[in-house]
Amino acid sequence: MKKLSSILLLLIGAMVLTSCQGYNRMVEKQEAVTAQWGNVQNAYQRRADLIPNLVSTVKGYAAHEQETFTQVTEARAKATQTTISPENLTTESLQEYQQAQNQLSQALGRLLLIQENYPELKANQNFLALQDELAGTENRISVERNKFNQTAQDYNAYIRKFPQVIYAKWFKFESKAYFEATPESQTAPKVEF
Repeated sequence: MKKLSSILLLLIGAMVLTSCQGYNRMVEKQEAVTAQWGNVQNAYQRRADLIPNLVSTVKGYAAHEQETFTQVTEARAKATQTTISPENLTTESLQEYQQAQNQLSQALGRLLLIQENYPELKANQNFLALQDELAGTENRISVERNKFNQTAQDYNAYIRKFPQVIYAKWFKFESKAYFEATPESQTAPKVEF
């Protein structure tokens, strides 16, 4: 009887130890997702900070393009107001966030197309530098979004594996959403010369 009690006690101790390690690992992975989400937001904020400079530079050359400037300003305002808490990274909230960012991307595209009508703008060093910064920022956004998806995938897979799936349900660790391609990105853009 004593031997059975000792074995039972050892099994319970092993389960407790395993559950503590699993819980701690889930916390680490959840924090990694939160940190990577911060990097994504940082990249988007960098883009939002560059936009006023770009708009000002273009305004100097194309004063009558007011509608485009208004669209860019409104899209930037909406994109910076749409935020997600790392604890609320659901598919719906991420889609709303992505939609606001996509509207800003489209408005920026229209702003950059203005340069075609203004040859002197194409040669302006400030505009070229800002355009390069914006391109670099878009690349950073893409990299950070990819890293976020990888981190979220690692976390999601971990909390779905046995025995973590049990502890995840007990302690309310929930799956995180992924960035996904927008429906518009499925169609290749037309390039005409």
